Amino acid sequence: MFKLSEIKELIKLVDQTSLQELEIENEGSRLLIRKPNKTEQVVVTSVQPAAGVVAQQSAPQAVVQTSAAVNIPAAEPPAAAQSNLHTIVSPMVGTFYEAPAPGAAPFVSKGSSVKETTIVCIIEAMKLMNEIEAEVKGQIVEVLVENGQLVEYGQPLFLVKPE
Repeated sequence: MFKLSEIKELIKLVDQTSLQELEIENEGSRLLIRKPNKTEQVVVTSVQPAAGVVAQQSAPQAVVQTSAAVNIPAAEPPAAAQSNLHTIVSPMVGTFYEAPAPGAAPFVSKGSSVKETTIVCIIEAMKLMNEIEAEVKGQIVEVLVENGQLVEYGQPLFLVKPE
């Protein structure tokens, strides 16, 4: 049987990848995690052989549905609001961190001035910390994600007013 903590970790891993489905069988238990339409579906089936009986009996399936990401962002800000703004987007799927360490000051916040090489955040992907640079010189107008939030490839992270 799968432990709840193992199932939660597998859901996170599937969510952070482009995988749409993961199926694992272990010691008579089967785990299926599926992401149709930004929804995860977890199905756990336990197969226990009856004593002295050749045929196996299946226990009822437990189905749990949760949203695909803990904090899925709303749609991008209206195009009119960002017509003259540069959008810094996530170059990968991972976890967004606004600071170099827990409890430390954020790299940038609304109103911060940045240069092309200014580090604005860290995206953790597969236990690797990837520093994300501003790409343009300007001022941070908006931080579009929250600390610890899962982000997708190409997801907007910051709006910058270029100088």
